Amino acid sequence: MEMGMFGIPSSTLFQGVLFGFFAWFALRYVIFGFYTVDQNERAVKTSFGRAHRLEDTTTLTLPIAETLREDEKKRYVYPQVRVIGSGGPYFRWPWQKVHKVSIATRTVNMAWDPESPEANHNGTLLEAVTKDQLNTGLTGDLRYRVSEQNLYAYIFGIKNPIAHVMGYFVSVLRQRIANFEAPQKAQAAASNVLGEAASVQGVSINDLRKNLRDINDHMDQECRSYEARYGMVLDASLITGIDPPPEVESALAAINTAHNQVSSDISLAQASADQKIVQSQRAVEIETLRAQAEVQPLMAMAGQLGILKAMGSEALRSYRRYVRLDLYAKAAAAIQEVRK
Repeated sequence: MEMGMFGIPSSTLFQGVLFGFFAWFALRYVIFGFYTVDQNERAVKTSFGRAHRLEDTTTLTLPIAETLREDEKKRYVYPQVRVIGSGGPYFRWPWQKVHKVSIATRTVNMAWDPESPEANHNGTLLEAVTKDQLNTGLTGDLRYRVSEQNLYAYIFGIKNPIAHVMGYFVSVLRQRIANFEAPQKAQAAASNVLGEAASVQGVSINDLRKNLRDINDHMDQECRSYEARYGMVLDASLITGIDPPPEVESALAAINTAHNQVSSDISLAQASADQKIVQSQRAVEIETLRAQAEVQPLMAMAGQLGILKAMGSEALRSYRRYVRLDLYAKAAAAIQEVRK
């Protein structure tokens, strides 16, 4: 009998190695081949590096493709893959790999740079240039999550999706800040109220502060294509602060104070004018009622005289005689002209 190492027969050694291999294989790929997916996770399984796809289905067949321009639809075409939902246990073969992704909503500072965390003042303040060439600081947050409809783009299509998302958001925001103008309705209202003084309000930082909601709505609209581009959904962009440079803050405060004072004076003048108009209207109504009260008896008398005239000249003479007698009764003295 041929002896191997340590005085163990070669056949026994071979059987031991073979048994050990099968034991390791069973432990590594059979027992540990089972896996689960958490409630806030989704998974995609690949075989030899290829994801399990749905035949004849791409992102262009989904409603999310409507947010892309025509030239972008040719670039962002991703296949639909089989998504493994939460639960388990599931099983995978040794040649298969499971890619798990969290779909929980996350919140990050909009100044955060995934590739350079020290940028933008360590991810706390984002700088942008306004239309009047002022360098202003922006603060706010982004809420995003991974899209279940486009997991292929998030896992396999893009190396670092969040970096693309943040870069796209920052570029769109800076372009919006640089070209922002106050809504036409607001400008027209300011012109009607302040006249030429409204030209002082040309500082774009004031416009930006007054229209934060419009800017947030614009960013949400512009970033709707995230899902089709990068497999991520922007739930909300919340720009909470716009801070001008320190050397501009005092001048801006003075402009705002002057504008508030002018608005206050105009409001007081309008209130005084409205009060005088109301008083004039009431005076006209009172004088009109007085005139009507004086005219009404005359109109009644004219009507009675018309009726007496229609009855004949004798009735009119009798009326005149009774009126004279009534006047004589009320008079203290009567003077009668006597012709000589």
